[in-house]
Amino acid sequence: MRTTPSNKLSKKAIRAWRVSMSIFIFILVLALFFLWGYSLMSPESEFVSTWTLIAISVFLVIITGLIVFFVPEIRWRRWSYEVDKHEIDLQSGIFIVTRTLIPIKRVQHVDTRQGPILRSYDLADVTISTAATTHRIPALGEEVADQVRDQISTFARLAEEDV
Repeated sequence: MRTTPSNKLSKKAIRAWRVSMSIFIFILVLALFFLWGYSLMSPESEFVSTWTLIAISVFLVIITGLIVFFVPEIRWRRWSYEVDKHEIDLQSGIFIVTRTLIPIKRVQHVDTRQGPILRSYDLADVTISTAATTHRIPALGEEVADQVRDQISTFARLAEEDV
């Protein structure tokens, strides 16, 4: 049996994921706020009952606590990767752990990608494209992401020359 990949994501990933999850939860809270407002402005409407809104609010508070405070930490602990001249080994997942091996000779191109949240934390994603699909190593430090991208590109070029 293979050992777990040795490289971890940047510790800053936890904060970046918390911010992006907070934005998502904020949008849900806004939607809930409008439902409460609609319910209060038109009490004769039976669109959504008060008890349903209370249940949704409690559920949202519980989900917020889990998603914002616990999931990013667990997700960070479970994510690991390793790159060598033969393959890229990715492991991720909270409840269901996925282990993906990408043969280097199947890599078509490698990109680094940054959104505004990742950029504010000096992080970048590395996307690895094969003929079948695209894989992603999320939230690496910018320099590490550039190194991983260049390393995969070099290994892919050498694998093509061997064929």
